[in-house]
Amino acid sequence: MAEYQATATDTKVFQLLSEETVVGMLQYTEWYTFKAAAALADGSSFQITPKGFWGTTIELKDQDKVLLSFKMNWDGSIIIKSRLTADGRAFVVKSKGTFKQSFVLLDKDGQELVVVKPGYKWNKISPEYQISTTDSFEELAAKHLLLLTTVHCINYYMTMAVSTILMAS
Repeated sequence: MAEYQATATDTKVFQLLSEETVVGMLQYTEWYTFKAAAALADGSSFQITPKGFWGTTIELKDQDKVLLSFKMNWDGSIIIKSRLTADGRAFVVKSKGTFKQSFVLLDKDGQELVVVKPGYKWNKISPEYQISTTDSFEELAAKHLLLLTTVHCINYYMTMAVSTILMAS
């Protein structure tokens, strides 16, 4: 089991930390957009962009190669399809708890791999996430990229939830 933090350094940048070491970064092009860049500590970088006219599917690409794609399901869960390995894994991000106080990343069998607890630093006016992973998640080769994608999915979920509330009022 491992612990991570994803902390917003400003309104558009999240750092993924493991034991206070930056292992990845998620940088949005604009505030409240789904376009972003993901970078890992090894220097590799990826683009996250909405696909199609409505932009309901979002893809994480290494240049032109799609590595991950995700889309919000009708029940509010987000389905992640992976092309990181030949087995074509699928994952689900969904809210958990009575008041949806946390999020989980599940594998196709419904096993929890990651638990994410959102928080807020009032002194810096920025969101942060406390992330706990299982041993089986830690064995994944692209675990940091998948964690950045999970953070993006949670930001996407929260943006959609706020949009829905604003549209209803």
